[in-house]
Amino acid sequence: MNKATMKLETLTCPSCLQKIERALKQLTGVDHDSVKVLFNASKVKLNFNEQQITIDAIKKAITDLGYEVMSAKVKEEA
Repeated sequence: MNKATMKLETLTCPSCLQKIERALKQLTGVDHDSVKVLFNASKVKLNFNEQQITIDAIKKAITDLGYEVMSAKVKEEA
């Protein structure tokens, strides 16, 4: 499992947070229990299996909802 932290454009409403969280939890390869959207920090944290999904695919899922991903960091877990 890899850990990802993504900085998004400023989130303006709590429903944005729920929309992003719901979309990410539907992705195959994303650890559903690890998905956390931090409203005040405009960040998304999650764990994912790089053999099933790439960070680019996760970023695309967010941008497809209409939110810009400013940066993404991935840490590989041993």
